[in-house]
Amino acid sequence: DAEVTRFLGGPQDEAGAWRNLCLFAGAWTIQGYSNFSVVEKATGRWIGRAGAWFPPGWPGREMGWAFRREVWGQGYATEAASACLVWAFETLGWAEAIHVIHPENAASITVAKKMGAVIQSTETTEKNLIYCSSKETFATRHAAAEEKKAIRNLPQ
Repeated sequence: DAEVTRFLGGPQDEAGAWRNLCLFAGAWTIQGYSNFSVVEKATGRWIGRAGAWFPPGWPGREMGWAFRREVWGQGYATEAASACLVWAFETLGWAEAIHVIHPENAASITVAKKMGAVIQSTETTEKNLIYCSSKETFATRHAAAEEKKAIRNLPQ
């Protein structure tokens, strides 16, 4: 989908998609982490990916996400990225994670800010901004979000 991949290098042909799939799968074997597939519970369909990324030359350990257009605005990116940050901080022992985001990608900037990320650098990586989520800031923001969710779910 051209709109979904607009800030990720654009659509790929079948061979490019295959190489990308192998790249993510290989990172699990080589680094012990990569992106998770996100599957919608209600339907069982694959709706996107979220997870850790740190290839050689990258500006830092990244937590990224990408989702099918038809599920945009439903909270999947925030939920998945938050779960992945918990995993990275608790299991991988990361102290922080960056989010490399194109300045026109308002939706992803909003997701990053919901997790407590702040702009780390206006230096760009291929025209992208670098936001950063620290373990401490995220923990505070995540606990508050979980508390709000619990209050919303209380019987009326």
